[in-house]
Amino acid sequence: MLPVIALVGRPNVGKSTLFNVLTGTRDALVADLPGLTRDRKYGFGKIGPIPYLVVDTGGLVAEADAIEVLMAQQTLRAIEEADRVLFMVDTREGLTPSDHFVAQTLRKLGKSVVLVANKAEGLDESTATADFYRLGLGEPQAISSAHGDGIRPLMELALAGIEVTPEPSSSGEENIRVAVIGRPNVGKSTLINRLLGEERLIAFDQPGTTRDAVFVPFEREGRHYTLIDTAGVRRRARVEETIEKFSVIKALQAIDSANVVIGVIDAHDTVAEQDASLFGLVAERGRALLIAVNKWDGIPTDKRNEIRTGLDLRLPFLDFAPIHFISALHGTGVGELIRAVGNAYDASMCEMPTPELTRVLETAIQQHQPPLVRGRRIKLRYAHQGGRNPPIIVVHGNQVQHVPDAYRRYLSNVFRKNFKLEGTPVRVEFRSDENPFKDKRNPLTPRQVRSRRRMLKRVKKGH
Repeated sequence: MLPVIALVGRPNVGKSTLFNVLTGTRDALVADLPGLTRDRKYGFGKIGPIPYLVVDTGGLVAEADAIEVLMAQQTLRAIEEADRVLFMVDTREGLTPSDHFVAQTLRKLGKSVVLVANKAEGLDESTATADFYRLGLGEPQAISSAHGDGIRPLMELALAGIEVTPEPSSSGEENIRVAVIGRPNVGKSTLINRLLGEERLIAFDQPGTTRDAVFVPFEREGRHYTLIDTAGVRRRARVEETIEKFSVIKALQAIDSANVVIGVIDAHDTVAEQDASLFGLVAERGRALLIAVNKWDGIPTDKRNEIRTGLDLRLPFLDFAPIHFISALHGTGVGELIRAVGNAYDASMCEMPTPELTRVLETAIQQHQPPLVRGRRIKLRYAHQGGRNPPIIVVHGNQVQHVPDAYRRYLSNVFRKNFKLEGTPVRVEFRSDENPFKDKRNPLTPRQVRSRRRMLKRVKKGH
């Protein structure tokens, strides 16, 4: 499971800027869930020796108003979940009483802390960081989150000694890892127990992290699965509990470990912003996704079309994800759902021959040509597979840096339809064909090249 890095400090020291650098994003996932404020953001880290989750928190201040007290509570929760804490200070403003307050708080919690002296661009490093030694948290690491200076050495230091825990696997056979995610009280635990069997007692549980993620193997219709449970696998008798714990960290770790994700929605509720954000992150990570609309048996017939329309309007970016209407409590539609999990896994792992990919590309171009760029047509020549889980299709051509996102989505949909890749996102990447004469001062024209080839042939034949 991925380690967790928390960014903490007083307000306006550059935490959000560093968060965006580490995640490679501009607008982070905002978990608008009960008990969580919008000041707590989550994302997958992309800079450093190993993958990780990064949490941006609200600022900690000694004298707080009502809103700042709530922010502080969420910050403390993030620190408790974290494997490492990056404590950020501002070299431009120097050491402040608020910095001392944050340092004192961190010492009480006993977490592993790296002191980060931000906004150090253009300053003498030793001078800029000297005052911060007084915090008693070791050597300050000078960086500039706005300019990207010192970020990689910082993350190499912060992640030193952490190993990503591999998930347990079965004896070499195919094993589909399935994560069940969703808001509290949508029926995740009921669905989990239905998948495992109503009367089953849990005889196997292997903790993945200290945050109680559990891997549970099960078999259905001859296929082997591992359920990545974050809500806590419970016996049937305990499913009726109304309060379910929900941790964004657990959900993101489960998504990263899974091959297929089941996103559960309560049919009686509207699709909320947090559903769209969480499921969108599944797509961003390239995981196969199924939407399970639970408690469907309790919906009047005249309301069902209205709900279907609402799903299409709120989740248009998840057009690859099949929607299943189920009742986890009564088992309606669950058998079809688990078969769809297997199909989505097969789609995410499929192999696509280069000739067939190129043929589909050529047909797509004939039906809808790429746009003109400064009067010249973007030329796409051939395609081959670049990866699986998710399927990655690499398209070669020229001027590919100008291919608009709309055309990329068009090709993605064409490949998905032709190869029947239901349930998995498809990534299309472009690579430019290098011009062999690019760096030569007096390159030959194509006509001159052909002329020289003909001349060489005549010479070889003795003409």
